[in-house]
Amino acid sequence: MAERIAGIERARDAVQREAWAEAYGELEAADASDLTPQDLEALAEAAWWLSKNDESVDARQRAYAAFAAANDAPRAAYNAGRLSIEHFLREEPAVGAGWLMRAQRHLQDEVECVEHGFLAVLEGTVARFGGDLDGAIALAERAADVALRFDDRDVWALGIHIQGLVLIDRGDIAAGLAFLDEAMTSVVAGELSSFFTGVVYCNVIEACLELADLRRAGEWSEAARAWCEGLPPESPYPGICRINRAEVETLRGAWSEAEAEASRASTELMSFDPLAAAQAFYGTGEIRRRMGNFAGAEESFARAHEIGFDPQPGLALLRLAQGKAEAARTGLRLALSGETGSRMRRARLLAAQVEVALAVRDVETARTANAELDAIAAGYATPALDATAATARGALRLAEDDVAGALDSLRHAISIWQELRMPYEAAGARTRYALALRRAGAEEDATLELRAAVAAFERLGAVTDARAASQLLAGPAGLPGGLTARQAEVLRLVAAGKSNREIATELVISEHTVARHLQNMFAKLDVSSRSGATAFAFEHDLA
Repeated sequence: MAERIAGIERARDAVQREAWAEAYGELEAADASDLTPQDLEALAEAAWWLSKNDESVDARQRAYAAFAAANDAPRAAYNAGRLSIEHFLREEPAVGAGWLMRAQRHLQDEVECVEHGFLAVLEGTVARFGGDLDGAIALAERAADVALRFDDRDVWALGIHIQGLVLIDRGDIAAGLAFLDEAMTSVVAGELSSFFTGVVYCNVIEACLELADLRRAGEWSEAARAWCEGLPPESPYPGICRINRAEVETLRGAWSEAEAEASRASTELMSFDPLAAAQAFYGTGEIRRRMGNFAGAEESFARAHEIGFDPQPGLALLRLAQGKAEAARTGLRLALSGETGSRMRRARLLAAQVEVALAVRDVETARTANAELDAIAAGYATPALDATAATARGALRLAEDDVAGALDSLRHAISIWQELRMPYEAAGARTRYALALRRAGAEEDATLELRAAVAAFERLGAVTDARAASQLLAGPAGLPGGLTARQAEVLRLVAAGKSNREIATELVISEHTVARHLQNMFAKLDVSSRSGATAFAFEHDLA
């Protein structure tokens, strides 16, 4: 008996030191009849930190039942709330909602306590994901107020950071980020318990990445890395943090490091949180797609999809690069029809839809997608969304033969991408900008932009993009008669016997624009008729 009690005392001491493996070993070996509700709660916590998720849930349920039997309503409610979180994260909303209702029942007749604040955090989170932003922010404010009265830093930081997330959802980015930064002061000061330190870290970094605020995301990601180094190697947080670090490095252009982090994350998280592992697989697929490793990207996207993570828009862009444009269009159309919650994710899908639609000359779909993307960008007013919309708008205007408009939009996009230090996006915008310059007749300027884009793609290891930009760089220089790429397209169609109307339809431009191209082309070739231009085309292998 004495040895049994000594083992439990050792476990309690280990819990105080957060020596989770030691605590788990002692508590798991103990006789269940010797464990108090607090011991069962500690066992649940220890199992969680060792990534034994099912055991953690089982112990948490036992702790809940023990607190309920002892008429300790606040602690019963807290454990019901933690179970609610676990089941929502497992994509089991009905079970999660059931535990949330159980927590509410335990507290409905209780004098106000800090658990009421924790309950408001949970209710506010559910309201936020359900689209009730007004309700969510009111509940988050209540949580922070209750936490201040009971001097509970965990609940206070949770309430403050949820207010920030909701403000960002509303489009009030500056105010939202200010709340997130305030919540993070408690994190970096070490004022929060370890579990909620991880929660706030992950949510804040994820929000920064959604906004492509790489400076903030990078700073908090490095702080999280330092924090993770003190955790048990079996803990789920290093793997979760790796996903965020991988995305930061992807956007910065450090793709080898990003792929290594994402790969480790998918391995570490598979048994504990398969959906998080699937997100890591998706990140790996995006890196490989950009690097031109299409087979590897296909494999990663397939794994993400198999586990339950939608691999769009990455998969659609892969299909486009593989020459499977119809599959790309279908995938994006289905993804957009099902995406009604996150406007940020919808913006990424819309940007890809513009690219795919223009590739198959579906200007009307591109125009509709671009209009919605512009509206989202205007509502959020973040630099990354502004640049995304400007890049798509520039590509659309170029397809519509609005060269001046394309130049203006793409110049603006390049400036922002460079300021954000996102080299892949900047190089892509520069490639499009070069095409617009070429249409405007500024061939030397176009060459400079293409050379810069090729150099950037090569530094990144973006093999396919570098090859495509190199071909564009070589193409017009080899065209006879000083023809631009667009004029060569028109000439080929003239040589095929197409009328101005047919050429306009084929190239998705106006007949007036076709006539202007013909006039400029006749002057360059020193011919006066379509037959003369056709003869030139056959003589120089342009027909």
